[in-house]
Amino acid sequence: MTAVKEKTARRPLGHFAERSIAGLLAVAGGGVGFGLLLMLVRFRWSPLQHADHEAAEWFNGLVAPHHALVTVLQAITDLGGRPVLIWLVTIAVVGLLIRRQSRLAVYLIITGVGGLILDPSLKTLVGRLRPVVDVPVASAPGNSFPSGHALGSFVAYGALLLVFLPAMSPKWRKPAIAIVAVLVTLIGLTRIALGVHFVSDVLAGWLLGAAWLGVTAYAFRLWRRERGRSVPPLSEGLEPEAGEEISPAPAEEHLLEHPRSTVAELLVGWVIVFGALYGFGMFVSYHAKGTFFDTLDTEVPRWFAERHSDTLTDLSWWWSKFGDTHAILLISLVFCPLVLAVWRRWRPVLFVALAMFGELTLFLASARAVDRPRPQVENLDGQMPTSSFPSGHIAATICLWSAIAIIVFVRTDRWWRWLLVAIAVIMPVGVAVSRMYRGMHHPTDFMGAILLSAPWVGLLYWAIRPNADVHEGNQPAIGSEQVGELDDELAKAARVD
Repeated sequence: MTAVKEKTARRPLGHFAERSIAGLLAVAGGGVGFGLLLMLVRFRWSPLQHADHEAAEWFNGLVAPHHALVTVLQAITDLGGRPVLIWLVTIAVVGLLIRRQSRLAVYLIITGVGGLILDPSLKTLVGRLRPVVDVPVASAPGNSFPSGHALGSFVAYGALLLVFLPAMSPKWRKPAIAIVAVLVTLIGLTRIALGVHFVSDVLAGWLLGAAWLGVTAYAFRLWRRERGRSVPPLSEGLEPEAGEEISPAPAEEHLLEHPRSTVAELLVGWVIVFGALYGFGMFVSYHAKGTFFDTLDTEVPRWFAERHSDTLTDLSWWWSKFGDTHAILLISLVFCPLVLAVWRRWRPVLFVALAMFGELTLFLASARAVDRPRPQVENLDGQMPTSSFPSGHIAATICLWSAIAIIVFVRTDRWWRWLLVAIAVIMPVGVAVSRMYRGMHHPTDFMGAILLSAPWVGLLYWAIRPNADVHEGNQPAIGSEQVGELDDELAKAARVD
């Protein structure tokens, strides 16, 4: 009996030793492979240089004639760029701190920062120039070896996978690992296909990323061991017991009470809003001559054009940017993960997503159908790909900030909720004034944006019921006391165990 107990007691230690040796061998293999490539590149080994240039020329000949393919490759390669990776890791870190998973947050920070440091330092050390191809289809700053996209995507997506694997059901873990592997591979291949990296650059990025990710994962497992916790296989993630806490939201049996009827209501509502937009747009664009609308659309753009100044032009440019696609997308991609982290509900996220998707489709359809010319004044933004009616900048701003205010207002009784209400009014007005000042829209384009946004957001609120969990008592609104407790939890989470 004693022998059995001793054997059982040694089993965790034996498993840890076996996994540690295997992990160390894998890390060492990645490091040795990277070191070998580094030496070959540094000493300009001719067979490797010849193979790299041959591959670069072959890919350039394959890709350059096809502009659509270049666009697809560029979209994939952007998923490995620093803006996307930094956003993903930052949002994950904030969410983990809110969920009081400070150790996992620290792991992501250290792993991500290490990847950011390794890339430029090694590029400076090696000093390899980027490929020169016959028909350049893309460009990138800095040196070539190793590939920052290959290194960064391997580290960032790999670290996120290790952190969030426990939040997935076991049947989805292998597919998730496969998806991440395919994504990292595609990102690396796009760098070669776009002619901004050699094959050896990408291979070096992958090997270095694997080595660094292995080192940090191994350090985290030692950390667990020192805390007296078991060390599970990496296929279960770094912190298996945190699965429930780090899951975005609990499974909701009835995300929508009547999904089919809700979809039908939204489709009918979309058609009605489009019809109203089309009717009003055609009237003010082509049939309102001599009316108040015609006077308004003629005099207001002229009034703004007569008051142009360098200061106001610069100010209008910056304010106009608050309503462009990039700003709206960025705010949405920050707000939605925070909603999941704090309130753990999918309906508010669905509400925001549908608000923005509906706005975009209504804007594109009505702009194409009405095809209204821009005001007959100087257009400071030049030629635009869409017509004047309705204003997409203004409509997107109204939809986004009104949706944010609707979600947050009922979920807290803190005074700052009124700031969001004020922003939901001030931001669209500011964007509207800037767009008219810049000669890009008529006043009735602003009216069209309101005609698009107000009924669409109202219809979504009625159909989706984004705050149903608060109204039904499933999740109370955050009051002063609850916010204080949340602040205390975040402060504790910021202190590493």
